[in-house]
Amino acid sequence: MLAGRQIVLGITGGIAAYKAAYLARRLVERGAEVRVVMTRSAARFVGAQTLAAITGTQPVVDLFGDEDVSPHTTLARWADTIVIAPATAATISRLATGLSEDPVSATVLASTAPVIVAPAMHTEMWEHAATRRNIATLVEDGYTIVGPDTGALAGGDVGPGRLIDPDVIVESLLIGDGPLTGKKVLVTAGGTREPVDPVRFIGNRSSGKMGNAIALAAARRGADVTLVTTAPAPRHPQIEPIAVETAQEMADAAWKVAEDADIAFMAAAVADFTPENPASAKLRRAEGPPEITLVASPNVLGGIAAMADRPFLVGFAAETGSFDSAVEKAKSYGVDLLVGNDVTAIGSEFGGDTNEVVLILPDGTTEPWQLMTKDEVADRLIDRAIELSQGAPS
Repeated sequence: MLAGRQIVLGITGGIAAYKAAYLARRLVERGAEVRVVMTRSAARFVGAQTLAAITGTQPVVDLFGDEDVSPHTTLARWADTIVIAPATAATISRLATGLSEDPVSATVLASTAPVIVAPAMHTEMWEHAATRRNIATLVEDGYTIVGPDTGALAGGDVGPGRLIDPDVIVESLLIGDGPLTGKKVLVTAGGTREPVDPVRFIGNRSSGKMGNAIALAAARRGADVTLVTTAPAPRHPQIEPIAVETAQEMADAAWKVAEDADIAFMAAAVADFTPENPASAKLRRAEGPPEITLVASPNVLGGIAAMADRPFLVGFAAETGSFDSAVEKAKSYGVDLLVGNDVTAIGSEFGGDTNEVVLILPDGTTEPWQLMTKDEVADRLIDRAIELSQGAPS
């Protein structure tokens, strides 16, 4: 949460300025107190009164003529964080060289608060050598750069330079000195797809939502997260997604990442078997039912469990009814914690937004949790894993 945070939102003159209104709303919804400072060019794209209505305070648009004789230093002292979104190439140049010729750059220069910069400009401007030098200078000076994204730009162009999603900017503000700061966390998510032919595959109904929620929960606690996934990954500055499809691809990626990870959450639904010889061309109905020989796929969880210097290991088991097999899995693999859920139970189905899980400790002790959202499960699970990995009594 951002409750109690004092955030100055700097808006500069690009077409993406209209998104700053949504960003301001999201910050306020998270509990932050927001004050806005704008360049005159920004005010041509989004009205100051719009921001005033959202934040409850009148934006600073001019360094002169206000009741406050020094509005930029007032904002600079008040802020505990400054966010500049969008940050144009011109503004980035001013920040990198220390110019203070507009309210935004003057506020930043007068402040000692951390600054988050979200660039937005045309691709050619973003890729220009001068912009690259300026960005490097800001990074060296301790600024946090968030984005840009690739997508539609002004004038019908498409490419890198688009302002990153405002929700990602909000997430970047949640990064701090959390209990996982400096820690590396591996998360696997989604269901693997084992090819039968170039068109068909053997798969499962896992959506990846639980793994995504865990990745976000870990990132919000300061971790550097690597998410090995078959599903679309959440966007967060602390999450590095690795897209895979098959069990073998997931194993290769996860085993490599696990070598340096502190904690691993193996939430993916990995196929136990895979076709031995996938057809190179599409199988035809007219040829009759094919004979498909299955062979065991790589045991991703087991591979990490067998590592000599493994991370704190959290396994997952999707069951249908009894958790007896999950208890045996926890014991046989020697995981530090296993999360079981009955995918046939109401509220715990694949693809849903809620889950009712049972935590299983290495000695077979179970800890049932009531039905809650997957985000809530993820938050509690991260906290429980931190507790256990640090040797706290269970």
